[in-house]
Amino acid sequence: MHTELETMVYSKASSAASTTTATTAAATATTTNAAASIAISSLPKSTSTTMSEQEVTIHNLSIEQVIKDKLALMVQEKMDPDQGSAFFVGDLGEVYRQHLRWKAHLPRIEPFFAVKSNPDPMVVRLLASLGLGFDCASKSEIQQVLNGGVDPSRIIYANPCKQASFIRYASQQSVAKMTFDNAEELYKIKKLYPKAELVLRILTDDSKSLCQLGLKFGAPMQTVEPLLKTAKELGLNVIGVSFHVGSGCLDEHAFEDAVVRAREAFDIGHALGFEFSLLDVGGGFPGADVQDGITFEKVAAVLGPAVDALFPPNVRVIAEPGRYFVASAFTICTGVIGRRTVEADNANKYMYYVNDGMYGSFNCILFDHQQVYPKILSRDGQFYYGDTTDDNNQFECSVWGPTCDSIDCLAKETRLPLLDVGDWLYWENMGAYTICAASQFNGFRKSEVLYVNTFH
Repeated sequence: MHTELETMVYSKASSAASTTTATTAAATATTTNAAASIAISSLPKSTSTTMSEQEVTIHNLSIEQVIKDKLALMVQEKMDPDQGSAFFVGDLGEVYRQHLRWKAHLPRIEPFFAVKSNPDPMVVRLLASLGLGFDCASKSEIQQVLNGGVDPSRIIYANPCKQASFIRYASQQSVAKMTFDNAEELYKIKKLYPKAELVLRILTDDSKSLCQLGLKFGAPMQTVEPLLKTAKELGLNVIGVSFHVGSGCLDEHAFEDAVVRAREAFDIGHALGFEFSLLDVGGGFPGADVQDGITFEKVAAVLGPAVDALFPPNVRVIAEPGRYFVASAFTICTGVIGRRTVEADNANKYMYYVNDGMYGSFNCILFDHQQVYPKILSRDGQFYYGDTTDDNNQFECSVWGPTCDSIDCLAKETRLPLLDVGDWLYWENMGAYTICAASQFNGFRKSEVLYVNTFH
């Protein structure tokens, strides 16, 4: 028997799809807000519910309680102290709160969730039910979204350099919106999908971003006119302009500068006879985990007015947020599987080994330049989740993953109380670019995900 949430995902996603193509931003916002209300009210009201098709349980409990119950279950099953596997807790309520936050601060701009950031099936289902669009980078991501009942019109194939077979698949599935930034891609698309709705990705200043995507993608402004002339000669349908200020952008004014460049590209297109109707402002939006420096509110305060000042209401504006939705929604819990004492003259130091690492969920340290911070979850059988009390009896230590590679270090220098095998650590804000790039190097399996809904 399908649960209420499952029904919401599969039946309401398709109805939302038919409304997100409304011609005005106001109509779209109204529909999306209505879908949001339906979605959250459809989340199960019992303590927990099981989705029969994939045996997924969504607990209407706190993150703390679900973790405590999980550790207690390990004790009940009489596991050896280090036998339990690392696990995530994914909070769908937090994803929903981020949706509400977006609508409050950027009501005109429609979010197309960047699947690459976290293709977790429950996250994708929830966002689909809320009427969001999706930014897909490959055939596999497109398939996942389509299989969730999302209409092809709610997908943008936002990879400027696409494999030919993937373009054919997009054509077969009527996924028309796709980006380009070079002439070779235009010739490829002309051959494989001549009716595609093309979006020119321009180069922006991403020098203040952690991941500078401009090193690989984006047409410099001096190439915009010749590229559009080529598209015109090929009889291709260019519908708009996109940009990306870089992942992990540290300067909110980078968005403003990019919008100005996009306006220039629009004007060049108009002079060549194109009638652009779409602006894609890309990603780079900070998540709820960012409380200082460049916050989402600061970005919205710059981006929203810039878009309104330079683009009339008849231009549809979308974005490609990824980490924004999921960074703060996932917490990972890791068990201590080993300890090594490093003797020193003044005080001993310790090396702790845990059951997930750089080749697994913590790949974000290497690929996404993330800094992660361990917190004590349980020690000597005592539960410490959320405990902010300072423990004066702490020691210098480092935390390492389980593989045989010396690069597998999660924290080179930190301070923790003395831990032993069977104790647990937890790491917050682990939802973006973590699970999606995890491998099974050295034969270690990927960490499972437990789900909660903390929106009440």
